[in-house]
Amino acid sequence: MIETQSEFEILFHESMDKIDMTPGSIVTATVMEIRNDYVVINAGLKSEGIIPKNQFLDLSGKLEIEVGDQVEVTLDIIEDGYGETIMSREKAKRTKVWSELEAIQNSEQVIEGKVCGKVKGGFTVELMNIKAFLPGSLVDVRPTKETDYIEGKVLEFKIIKMDKIRNNIVLSRKAVLMDQASSPEEVAEKYTEGKKVTGFIKNLTDYGAFIDLGGIDGLLHITDISWKRINHPSELLRVGDEIEVVVLKFDTEKNRVSLGMKQLLDDPWDKIPEKLEINSNYTGTVANIADYGVFIDLGDNVEGLVRTSELNWTNKNINPNKVVNLGDEINVKVIEIDDEKRRVSLSYKQCLENPWTKFEENNSKGDIITSPIKSITDFGIFVGLEGGIDGLIHITDITSDDKQEEAIRSYKKGDDVKSIILSIDSERERVSLGIKQLNNEQTSDDSK
Repeated sequence: MIETQSEFEILFHESMDKIDMTPGSIVTATVMEIRNDYVVINAGLKSEGIIPKNQFLDLSGKLEIEVGDQVEVTLDIIEDGYGETIMSREKAKRTKVWSELEAIQNSEQVIEGKVCGKVKGGFTVELMNIKAFLPGSLVDVRPTKETDYIEGKVLEFKIIKMDKIRNNIVLSRKAVLMDQASSPEEVAEKYTEGKKVTGFIKNLTDYGAFIDLGGIDGLLHITDISWKRINHPSELLRVGDEIEVVVLKFDTEKNRVSLGMKQLLDDPWDKIPEKLEINSNYTGTVANIADYGVFIDLGDNVEGLVRTSELNWTNKNINPNKVVNLGDEINVKVIEIDDEKRRVSLSYKQCLENPWTKFEENNSKGDIITSPIKSITDFGIFVGLEGGIDGLIHITDITSDDKQEEAIRSYKKGDDVKSIILSIDSERERVSLGIKQLNNEQTSDDSK
């Protein structure tokens, strides 16, 4: 146990060394709990962080996260006076947005924004939840006094100036209109829906890749890159590579091309009914390991998720890295297929022997056993049973008199204790034991 603790401490400190602990730095954290007013997250630090729930709502007020999701947060205070780590989702999103906007500016890409209202000299524009400024002189190709028509509209702009220190972003709609001035009819004819085209990868962002098609850029969204789940386009794409894509949509009004790459391949989900069956076992390869589970490659571009609760019979929160390694071939059972969410839920432990069922097969109510004490709590004593499972001697089943709390203090961790099996519930994974009932058992034997 001491060696395990030592190893844990070493691994913990090594992980801490990899994390930028500077206040204001962005770290990736895992959503552990979602409560009424706040979200509990784990960033691999000594303490979990708590962030107000409203920081995880989208513009429509809908919660945009689930338990197990990984999110980026900003470290505000590391271990405050109350032993808590203060984090912010909003600051992280803002920092990330600024990085995305800088990339868009550097690549001279067009970005959408909503014109919020007039201010002195121009308009305010909401740009990825950040306020930007549109000078009146850059609203249109030609100077115009009548600009009310753009208020409240979602339009395309180019970023011509950014000053993060002063929180200043200057946009131009004029620059976009000038670029679009070249024969939109020809562009529309060239990029019809369903047509295959080739282009060079110009830029990669968290949400996709910009493809240079020669005279016009197209957006290959991250969800249209692969049928498999990917965290970033860089996993499959590189800047400068030439790729073949298919035109998904051409917006003639905005002169924008939406592209797809996975659409050139068959949709693997169409093969799910003939490939997978619920409650059947399959062999797959460990493709990715997360804090909340393990992704298994089942072949033919089909992936399934084994959550941590389905990795081990006796430890629901076991570290997945202690069970499997990347590239391992393992047996799994399909426990759910969600067509709507396109998710396959798997179980690893259900391909292994169930220690609770085995214990129930080998033991019966009334059997007397001797077991080592694993832990002592206010409500009872947990003992170790065969197969690595635990049994509970409730405090009310330790002694018949009123000195239950005094009686429980007489036991120590590691001691062997004799008890009688009161009940076995393999489905609920519970074994109830008693000590005081031994006296009744002995009295019954003596009477015989």
